[in-house]
This record gives sequence, C-alpha cells and structure tokens, in this order.
Amino acid sequence: MKQHVKRKQPNSRSCLVCGLRNPFGLKARFFEMDNGELVCLFTPEAHHQGYPGRLHGGIAAAILDEAIGRAVQVNREDTVWGVTLEFTIQYKKPIPLDRELKAVCRFTKETGRSFEGSGEILLPDGTVAASGQGRYLKLPIDKIADFNPEEADWQVVRDHQDPIEIEL
Repeated sequence: MKQHVKRKQPNSRSCLVCGLRNPFGLKARFFEMDNGELVCLFTPEAHHQGYPGRLHGGIAAAILDEAIGRAVQVNREDTVWGVTLEFTIQYKKPIPLDRELKAVCRFTKETGRSFEGSGEILLPDGTVAASGQGRYLKLPIDKIADFNPEEADWQVVRDHQDPIEIEL
C-alpha cells in the first residue's frame, strides 16, 4: 500500500548514516509518512559490506538505531533528541548492496524522559531482512554534543528524486 510523505527530515554533513558529505556514509534520507511511520531510504555500497556483496550487520544496526530514534519526531513540531539506552536487532535475511533499501520505523511508547520504538529493514520485494527495537533517553542537544546546526549543515535538503509516496 502506498503512503503519502508528509515531511522530510534534516540531514547533516558528517553523520555515518545521514551525512551528505561523509564519503563513507550511507547518505540516508528520512521521510515522515501520513500513517505515522518513518521511512528511511538508503543505498549501501561496497565500502559498507561485511561479507562480499552483503551489508555489514553493524551498519544494518546503525540504520535501524538512527531511524527508530528519529521516528519519535513524526507529527511533532518540537525536536526530540534521543540517546540510545538499549538496542536489539534480529537478522533474518542477507542485505544486498548497490540497491535502494528502506527501513520502516515507528515509536511505540513515550514517557517523560524516554521513548521506545521498533523497525524493519525491507528488501526490494518487501521481505523483512532485519528488525530492531530500541529504548532512548530524551535529552537536549547541548547535553549530547557540541552541536551547531549551521556548522553541521543540519538541514532539509530537497532532491528531485524525493518521493511524494512510498510503497509500504
């Protein structure tokens, strides 16, 4: 079923997952969907492999951790930052390189100081390749890192290839 994209989330300069100027990064793009989920689109390359032709399991975990951690921002005006407290992943199928993949995530519980979420990396045919669950502590960005949005190029970068709908 196709879902409508409501909003695109920002990218940064150097992040391993979303950094647009990180030569070794995944350059992942994050989209908030009208069903309340977050979709991450990414295309792993040869330098992201573990076994030949397969995405490294740690990179798969990084994608899910980042995407689940961002899912709490869906349908919010305020920016919530999370620090991973706990994360688990289950690997189900090998994840290929050199083709666009998607992670579909959602937050499942929110308390005053933390939130939880879950998500899956889907293969092009819709098969679940990996699933993860995480718990995150909410903190202001100045308690997490020395973060200057301008220096980090933290911004929404529009691209002519950005989808208006995504098949889920």
